[in-house]
Amino acid sequence: MKISYDPRYNIAYIALREKREAVETLRLSDEVNIDISSDGKIYGIELLNANAQLPLAKRQHVVVTDESTGTVKKFSLTT
Repeated sequence: MKISYDPRYNIAYIALREKREAVETLRLSDEVNIDISSDGKIYGIELLNANAQLPLAKRQHVVVTDESTGTVKKFSLTT
């Protein structure tokens, strides 16, 4: 997984896998788009107005929780 942020346009992209095939972008709302392949795999999530949805500057880390095991991993963000 890779998270990228473009401060010029205030857009974040959460890439769940590399795009190896054509994807369709589905608009879920005014601020969220999903890239999905023809077989239903989600390739990425685009967040418009990203700083309102992911206030990264305030948190400086990302927390990932594995709900099946309860394992929590904390990753520092670098700028």
